[in-house]
Amino acid sequence: MAGTPQYIRNLNENLIMDALIATGAMSRADISRQTGLSKPTVSSAIEHLIERNLVLETGRADNAQGRKATLIRFNETAYYVCGIDIGATRIRIALSDLNGEIMDYRTYPMLFVQSADRVGTTLLDVLRSHMDELLTENQLNWEQIQCVGFGIPGVVVPGSGDIDRIVAPLEGLEKLLSLESLSGVFSCEVILENDVNLAALGEYRRGAAADSNLFVFFSIGTGTGAGIMVNGQLLRGMGGLTGELAEMLLEEGRRLEDILSADGLMELAKRQWDASLLEDIDSGIEDLREQQTPEKLFEAARRGETQAVHILKQYSQMIASALRHICVVLAPHLIVLGGGIGGNGDVLLPHLRQIVSEQFPAQPELICSELGERAVVTGAVQVALQQTMWSLQQEAALNIN
Repeated sequence: MAGTPQYIRNLNENLIMDALIATGAMSRADISRQTGLSKPTVSSAIEHLIERNLVLETGRADNAQGRKATLIRFNETAYYVCGIDIGATRIRIALSDLNGEIMDYRTYPMLFVQSADRVGTTLLDVLRSHMDELLTENQLNWEQIQCVGFGIPGVVVPGSGDIDRIVAPLEGLEKLLSLESLSGVFSCEVILENDVNLAALGEYRRGAAADSNLFVFFSIGTGTGAGIMVNGQLLRGMGGLTGELAEMLLEEGRRLEDILSADGLMELAKRQWDASLLEDIDSGIEDLREQQTPEKLFEAARRGETQAVHILKQYSQMIASALRHICVVLAPHLIVLGGGIGGNGDVLLPHLRQIVSEQFPAQPELICSELGERAVVTGAVQVALQQTMWSLQQEAALNIN
């Protein structure tokens, strides 16, 4: 098809679409000047794009003289995309228009039953039910959804979409959460990606890491992992294993995830509480023993409770050990902390920044996620948008007369 009139027309339409998305509403004359296309070419392409509902005529330009020109804008509501974050404890869903603006966001608890097979079947049914409800309440239907991007806390094998490993609470669901399985449930295009990779992409496109040439998103929560972006591209590596920091060995040969995950933090806290009781230190230990979750431990530290502060200082040293390894290898300009634990920047960052300034040969900027719990779904929306725009371009190439 290369070089044919139809092929050239398709290129022209894509060029016009890109200009409208980047600039906003323009007249046909403005489009001609910006793209370098002739006015007749622009007019012909615009008419075809209007037929496809991808651009709209909207109002008149504020000309200084002469007849007011009709403005053309990209139709961001021609179609929609969704991002879904399947976490160990929560399901998060975002609905977005084609400009990437999130129109609706919802979060649901992750529910489990005894049988692994039944969990998977129930989970897929629940996901579809949540999506149906979301569309109905936004007066949309499945024909308007071009793509759904999924983020899962596991290794997604590039190409096949199989899941090589997954965080412990979801073990046994690898096959049911694979790309093939999800594609059989949702009547649109589906993309499957590691959740931390998506969080990194979300922060790059819409959050704290905008335009950073080399940064690491380090997620600490139920599990641990990193998303690494270089010049706007995610690094995936062999078998999609780039960023699987869970397998990094730290003190006494222990896995990083066993040390830094939520369970690892609570194990550290229990050891400290037990040691303090043995030493008969009166510092509110009995009260702290009631802090059975990371959230409550961080709350205690914010209140200035001595033992909680001490525990989280020790914990920060362990995080710093992992960050040092990352910095020695990559020397990133920026590290963004996220996840249920890593997002507690007000407590962790002062300790970590001090350690970095005193001990690190390469000293990146340390900040916390700007998107918080929405980082993964924001990245999922972004990959769904990218796939949708590519598909619309291909559709034009296949359907030209």
